[in-house]
Amino acid sequence: MQWTDEGVILGTRRHGETSLIVELLTPVRGRHLGLVRGGRSRRHQPVLQPGNSVRATWRARLDEHLGNYTLEATTLRAARLMEGATGLYGIQMIGGLVRLLPERDPHPQLYDGVIAMLDWLDEPTTAGALLVRFEARILEELGFGLDLERCAATGTTGELIYVSPKTGRAVSRAAGLPYSDRLLTLPGFLAEGGEQREPTTADILAGFRLTSYFFARHVYEPRGLAPPEARAHFLDLLKRAGEAAD
Repeated sequence: MQWTDEGVILGTRRHGETSLIVELLTPVRGRHLGLVRGGRSRRHQPVLQPGNSVRATWRARLDEHLGNYTLEATTLRAARLMEGATGLYGIQMIGGLVRLLPERDPHPQLYDGVIAMLDWLDEPTTAGALLVRFEARILEELGFGLDLERCAATGTTGELIYVSPKTGRAVSRAAGLPYSDRLLTLPGFLAEGGEQREPTTADILAGFRLTSYFFARHVYEPRGLAPPEARAHFLDLLKRAGEAAD
């Protein structure tokens, strides 16, 4: 069997003394692993780094086999991402989120979203807003999407500032005010038709608190998993960047 597709390198791990197992995110084949023989050589090392885009050809005798990759670099961005901690933790966050999805399950729109994010991961505020939206999209792909289009209580679309922790549905200011201590904050940049202004660091952190709640409830706790350490590191960097800007 053989196929060729574009892909982004999410990570690698050693296999034997000279080879690497490379994990790609591809638009057609989803998250897919393959062996690169001699992948630990100096010739391959600059290419086989998380964040780089490649043209991949995968070959195996049977579809269920690990198979072998032949990879050709198309965009080398890993060196720039690794220049700062924001880029490094950002690509690790993306990898951790994508690994929550079944292997070889295609998600072409998620792939497009990752490509769009990669060029902004070294800018904490922009990257933070994009990553919050990406987390919300992962929740949707896992079957736990948030309904942020209209108020769950009144059906209105204006002033959506809360989210129900029970249902994941938006709640308007008027309907939610009496219960505000029991509701989650919905930052404007996440609400459907919400504020068009650039989100602040406080807005983005509120977005991460929102997605954190539903990841813990629906994903991490039921699977006995902990959130990726890279996420905590990224949020710490985001907080520092916000404090420095004030």
